[in-house]
Amino acid sequence: MAQSGDNKHTQSHLEELNAALSSGEFLPIRRMLNSLPPADVAHLLESTPPKIRAFLWQLIDLETEGDIIQYLNDEVQAQFLREMDAEEVAAIAENLEADDLVDILQQLPDRVIQEVLSSMDHQDRQRVEHILAYDEDTAGGLMNTDTITVRPNITLDVALRYLRRHENLPEMTDHLIVVSRSDEYIGVLPLRRILVSDPSVTIREVMSTDLEAIPASMPDTEVAKLFERHDWVSAPVVDDEGRLVGRITIDDVVDVIRENADHSLLSMAGLDEDEDTFAPVIKAAPRRAMWLGINLITAFIASAVINIFEGTIDKVVALAVLMPIVASMGGVAGTQTLTVVIRGMALGHISKDNSRWLINREVMVGAINGLIWAAVVAVAATLWFDDRTIGVIIAAAMVINLITAALAGALLPMIMDKLKIDPALAGGVALTTVTDVIGFMSFLGLATYFYA
Repeated sequence: MAQSGDNKHTQSHLEELNAALSSGEFLPIRRMLNSLPPADVAHLLESTPPKIRAFLWQLIDLETEGDIIQYLNDEVQAQFLREMDAEEVAAIAENLEADDLVDILQQLPDRVIQEVLSSMDHQDRQRVEHILAYDEDTAGGLMNTDTITVRPNITLDVALRYLRRHENLPEMTDHLIVVSRSDEYIGVLPLRRILVSDPSVTIREVMSTDLEAIPASMPDTEVAKLFERHDWVSAPVVDDEGRLVGRITIDDVVDVIRENADHSLLSMAGLDEDEDTFAPVIKAAPRRAMWLGINLITAFIASAVINIFEGTIDKVVALAVLMPIVASMGGVAGTQTLTVVIRGMALGHISKDNSRWLINREVMVGAINGLIWAAVVAVAATLWFDDRTIGVIIAAAMVINLITAALAGALLPMIMDKLKIDPALAGGVALTTVTDVIGFMSFLGLATYFYA
């Protein structure tokens, strides 16, 4: 329901925006853009074609550009950043958190990055350079260096007085991080314990050591799984020596989860997860053309298999009518298995210990569904063409193809993962090739045997 409400809210703003653009009244547009929350403005920008988007960006106040640009997807963000010089980037970056600023800088050429860094004060530059040293797809690249740390031997009363000296606490602060004098991570002190515990006790007596720190080199997908599994709001990040280097908050993890979901969905069509919905034709066409070319190659492979049995098809025209049924059923069954396995791999559910059981389960499911629907199609084909032989042939071919589809759908992602190939990107094409080739080969091969 919340998502539906957000969509209606955005649609209302879009209608208001389009009405103002049609009437040529730009002052109401400026007022609306600069009064909405930054995330809503970013969503509006992503929901408009490039020319209108560029015009709207010019109406946004300079002091709010930084807050808005951090919510844009990478492609749209890069479009605006390309039009800015180093001074403009430095200006919009003044009020950003270090991790959000790093996300923006990573879209820029090295020369511009150095110019932006040189314009920052020493402390802020150190923070940003510290994060830039890590790969963007790791915990180190995801973290923020803005942390509040305390020593384990001080009392809660001292910790409270220390907190009151801060004008503001970092966002998403749900605990203080307990470290040694050499900044080695020890544990965390939840804020709720500070409020309900005796002020005279030491932090060591009430702190928690259950929360294990995240290594800075851990992939961001693994970080997201930990946050999801443990319902964390924030978590400390440590280097190889166990020293605290920053913390990760749930808002950044939500971005990772969303990007992974986009990647899984769009990769199956050969598209980038940062694909701009309103990308110009000159950008969208080449990206899709490459994937269509790959699919064309697989189609030629399937056609080559059909061509082998050209003589049989000429004798029995009904084969040409029924061929798509076998391939289509195999493709759907295989896609179901492929989706389940890729999801299981993404969630970390599949390992060497349970993969054999999963493969056997999928093959059994494929065999059962193959037998059920083979019987249905056999009866339909027999009545349609008044030929029992063709009913038997298509039934046998369907059982073979559905079992093969289930086996391929389970094995292909695992094999690709071992070969460091993204299953979401290449799995669908490979599976379609397998189900088409096996489907046509079994159907037409059996037909050649029986009708020769």
